[in-house]
Amino acid sequence: MKTKAGKILVVDDSDSVLRTVNQLLKYECESIKTLKNPNQLNSVLTQETFDLILLDMNFKAGVNTGNEGLFWLDEILKIDKNAIVIMITAYGDIDIAVRAIKKGATDFITKPWDAEKFITTVLNAVKLSISKRKNEILEVRQEHLNQDINKPFENFIGSSEKMKEVFLIIEKVSKTDANILILGENGTGKELIAREIHKRSDRAKEIFMTVDIASMSESIIESELFGYVKGAFTDANEDRIGRLESATGGTLFLDEIGNLPLSIQAKLLTVLQNRKIYRVGSSKEIPIDIRLICATNNNIEKLIEQGQFREDLFYRINTIQIKSPSLKERGTDIIELARFYLNKFAEKYNKGKLEISKEAQNELVNYPWKGNVRELMHTMEKAVILSDKPELEVVDFYLKMTPLYKEVNNSFKLEDVEKETIQKVLEKHKGNLTKVAKELDISRTTLYLKLKKYDLQ
Repeated sequence: MKTKAGKILVVDDSDSVLRTVNQLLKYECESIKTLKNPNQLNSVLTQETFDLILLDMNFKAGVNTGNEGLFWLDEILKIDKNAIVIMITAYGDIDIAVRAIKKGATDFITKPWDAEKFITTVLNAVKLSISKRKNEILEVRQEHLNQDINKPFENFIGSSEKMKEVFLIIEKVSKTDANILILGENGTGKELIAREIHKRSDRAKEIFMTVDIASMSESIIESELFGYVKGAFTDANEDRIGRLESATGGTLFLDEIGNLPLSIQAKLLTVLQNRKIYRVGSSKEIPIDIRLICATNNNIEKLIEQGQFREDLFYRINTIQIKSPSLKERGTDIIELARFYLNKFAEKYNKGKLEISKEAQNELVNYPWKGNVRELMHTMEKAVILSDKPELEVVDFYLKMTPLYKEVNNSFKLEDVEKETIQKVLEKHKGNLTKVAKELDISRTTLYLKLKKYDLQ
């Protein structure tokens, strides 16, 4: 069956023209709406989006100046600067039609028209319109992606039982469009889980759009998600596509969903129910097609009890729930991840082949890792940068539970800890005061004073 393309609006005061256009296009186009009175244009165009508008040049009997058509062309382009408009004009009004094109019309059709040529012109204009709107979305998508381009993203690594459970759920849910809620502490890789689901889904060739709710002020969340139209608020100088619209066809990942304000929660619930959005300041509905994945480190059920999160929205986003385990729960994955980051940063900083001593491996496994994988990554990077030997020892990782940071004689006095720290760094750098001062991030003068104070040299 032939696929119909294009939503058409025909504006002409002639019943015979409207009937003819409808007859010619009803088998070619998705929908055809007709208007006899151009004064209704503003109302119609703020409610619906059309791929093509066919606009007559003259509406008053006996008037053929074309000024009415030019006026309404301006009004259409004020409402939608990307509108594709074809002017309908009499054969003798070619000069007026050319003026219309200079003002922003796409093409013109002269009456009486040849049926085949008319259909071809209309279908080509519809293709142009669809292409322009796709390009507009692609440009905004690229802008959104450029904002996220420096975010760290690594391969999914781990073979522990906890991670096997996560992989099993990913395998089961990826091919569905079910809404997913990922729970877990900061730094556990919730975004990696979301990306893995997208990568294995039927939407893999489409966009994966990330929105970090926690990083946005409450005042901009709505416009960032839903977009806005020119004039919607003080700084709205042009129409803007939001991330919900930009992500259509792909996956939208809302990170830290627990931080979403209640007013926006209500709007998001409506979107999930109706699969339509309204840009801020507009009453025109825009259909969207997204797969939604949310994540949070908050206790959502507690937020519901406190009235800070809508229970009905929770059920909507929580069709499938995935628990992202803490690094401490992943056991031997810690060493696997540590080696991965060690190799990565050794290559980045031209440090050659580096190893981790057995003692250091034991310390890494036993360390609590409050910041999870993110903390491990930064720990490995720091160790690589400061390393000056091929095998890294416990002291090279600066873990707060290692001798470098342990309390001295069970004392937490600042002076005792400071003295012990300086002593360990002196030992590490074999008394090289320049390196000691640099690592402690103090001036050499300050270091001299500390050495004298603690009688260390």
